Amino acid sequence: MKQVPRVVIAAPASGGGKTTVATGLMAALAARGRRVSGHKVGPDYIDPGYHALATGRPPRNLDPVLCGEDRVASLFRHGAAGADLAVIEGVMGLFDGASEPRHFEGPGDLASTAHVAHLLSAPVILVVDAARTSRSVAALVHGFRSFDSRVRVAGVILNRVGSDRHEELLRAALDDVGIEVLGALRRQPDVENPSRHLGLIPAAERASAARKAVDALGALVAGSCDLDAIAAIAGSAGPLAGEPWDPGAEITEAPPPRPVTVAVAGGPAFTFGYTEQAELLRAGGAEVVSFDPLHDEELPRGTHGLIVGGGFPEMHAAELSANGALRASVADLASRGGPVAAECAGLLYLARHLDGAPMCGVLPAEARMTERLTLGYRAAVAVRDSVLARSGSRVHGHEFHRTATTPAHGPDPAWQWKTDSAEGFASATLNASYLHLHWAGTPAIATRFLGSVREFACENDT
Repeated sequence: MKQVPRVVIAAPASGGGKTTVATGLMAALAARGRRVSGHKVGPDYIDPGYHALATGRPPRNLDPVLCGEDRVASLFRHGAAGADLAVIEGVMGLFDGASEPRHFEGPGDLASTAHVAHLLSAPVILVVDAARTSRSVAALVHGFRSFDSRVRVAGVILNRVGSDRHEELLRAALDDVGIEVLGALRRQPDVENPSRHLGLIPAAERASAARKAVDALGALVAGSCDLDAIAAIAGSAGPLAGEPWDPGAEITEAPPPRPVTVAVAGGPAFTFGYTEQAELLRAGGAEVVSFDPLHDEELPRGTHGLIVGGGFPEMHAAELSANGALRASVADLASRGGPVAAECAGLLYLARHLDGAPMCGVLPAEARMTERLTLGYRAAVAVRDSVLARSGSRVHGHEFHRTATTPAHGPDPAWQWKTDSAEGFASATLNASYLHLHWAGTPAIATRFLGSVREFACENDT
């Protein structure tokens, strides 16, 4: 099988310019006519939205915690199918990851950029924030290059370079230690993307501005980096064994005898989701229809199941509340036993109120913004049977929010990961919690949800 050339864009630490370079590189290569596949290491939903704008392809995440080490290469092969070059944006610093599993012996911590680069046999280009440094950059990069022989740092892109003289000093220092400089980006505040409490503002919330920003990043990288040299480095990636991930092979039930429709919340308020979720649902015979809770006044016609994923409903609470017709439509589906799966933002939308604004009232809970950031991977156990999992089922998920609900869980919580950490709401037809799940990592979730959707369709369609 043809190997897709690939390169990992990493950095010594967060905030060094990975997203700027990775997104700009995708856009610059695409503008040259290359078919570029964009990928993100870890559970980030926001950066992949910009990748999708740059490449014109669905966003993809690669996460050994959520999906397992053995699926990373196959998910990459699946996501990069049809591309002639792939750019993988790293997470945090090159060797930073989820250090909790003490038995892990791979490069870097589990799910680090280094770990994923190793699993993909991919070379790494290190993006270094060169502001306020000159010759010391060589010591820094030399350390990263020699730290772990299983990770190949093939070159450097310098970011936030101040002047021609500054660039000369940096290049000379790196030349002394034999490290190739593939580009040097000057400080360009006008192409930076705005942020707020959980990072960059999603592309879907600033569509035209995001498009202009991605185009500007592409022009910046094209004018500052050696694209041919970077493509050559991508072509030096090692061979990958195995076959591409196949969503159809993951669904263990036969397709339904009649069409079923799964409605998935989208639009500016609900931007968090993994591409593979919809692919699994479609492979199981469902029609997946997106709708916008800010503007659509009813669920898609013939909805048999509902998924409300993550996003920023707290930024759109007044508009969501004002759409009373849709809120009533959601509540009606849930009251009739329609299968509902909600994650994080979806949990808030199903609550009675969000910061005082009426929501759908499906859950006996009040939601509010807080000052506390809750962030991290969770090894969770299903407390009771729900629309997503049987009691006792184990999943790996991720939390990322600055909100809270009162109560934190119902009489039948959805999940538990410590003796004192029951969380979410669950029933035979509902699962609503803060836990983000990557369905490709636990495809039994898709099979179970689809089974519930089919049952509801059979009971309600005439």
